[in-house]
Amino acid sequence: MSQLPGPAEHLKEETLSSQELLRGNFLHALRDQVRLPDGSQASREYVRHPGAVVIVAELPDGRYVLERQWRYPLHRAFIEFPAGKLDAGEDLLACAQRELREETGYQAREWAYAGPMHPVISYSTEVIHIFFARGLEAGAPKLDQGEFLDVFPASLEELLAWSRDGHLTDGKTLSCLLWAQNLRSGLWPLTWTDRV
Repeated sequence: MSQLPGPAEHLKEETLSSQELLRGNFLHALRDQVRLPDGSQASREYVRHPGAVVIVAELPDGRYVLERQWRYPLHRAFIEFPAGKLDAGEDLLACAQRELREETGYQAREWAYAGPMHPVISYSTEVIHIFFARGLEAGAPKLDQGEFLDVFPASLEELLAWSRDGHLTDGKTLSCLLWAQNLRSGLWPLTWTDRV
């Protein structure tokens, strides 16, 4: 197994000043002036994000719970695993349980935390926490006002084919597929806990 590279302090950028560009209901955009490792200066524009969860929920037949949702910035519908943003101070697992129940109606008996991912490191602070869920019990979704989506099952093979063919392009879902594939093969085990 290869080792990670050594310390990265020689790459660090020092914040000199920060200017708020936008404070919206959801996102906060900033422009910072930074000192680069060679002493020169540059500006960095980025979005501060509250964080989110994504849930890879497995049905008893081995298929997964997916959603299709319109994403306005790209003006098209995307296939995704259920996901949602963290409320201020919210526990990660509580958020995952809430989002799965609200968006799909499902509740899970068992949960496993796979870890964090950073989907857009070049311009956002967003971190998405990956959860797996199994032992699903169906129920009625309780979508937020103004939220519209389709919920449907898909097999791992279908998801991989849709990814290969360019029909599934959502980054968090692609990352979760890597996890799902390695979990199924036994290469990346998870520690499961009962619903709290």
